[in-house]
Amino acid sequence: MSKFEIRLSGEGGQGVIMGGAILAEAAILHEARFAIQSPTYGSRVRGGPTKVDVIVSDEEIIYPRATSINAFLSLAQQSFDKFCTDLTADAIILVDENLVPNVSGHSQKIYRYPFVAVARGEMGNVILSNIIALAAIVGLTGVVSREALWQAIQARVPAKYINLNKRAMEHGLEISAGLRNE
Repeated sequence: MSKFEIRLSGEGGQGVIMGGAILAEAAILHEARFAIQSPTYGSRVRGGPTKVDVIVSDEEIIYPRATSINAFLSLAQQSFDKFCTDLTADAIILVDENLVPNVSGHSQKIYRYPFVAVARGEMGNVILSNIIALAAIVGLTGVVSREALWQAIQARVPAKYINLNKRAMEHGLEISAGLRNE
């Protein structure tokens, strides 16, 4: 994989911007690759559409904007509608099945999973939805290794939440394996 572009989107407060930082750090610090992230968010701190584009490359990144999205994750319908652009014909689309019900008009493979509901219910903390979803998109794409992802997550989350985030990451990777087999 020479160059791979991923777009993570959701609402302010869902942690997609942090997910982009974790992904870029996993590539740069733990796999010695090049990466850049470009966050976009509205004026509202919580609830407005947000996205972060992450480019991971084996070569130096000359142009820092994503133009050919290989994988798109969305945790909110408004963000899906606004940011589902520039997708390659074979892009992977991953959405929260409860929060992004309308994904019509796309010929790419679409995977659905209730990230937020599972984080709130099974994991007991809605904040973990970003880690579950990030791990799922990493599992589906292989853009970084499991080890690099975990090292970057550990560096970003408070020590008292390490074990909870480890469970969330493992859950996301399990989800991706199940989704690939559908």
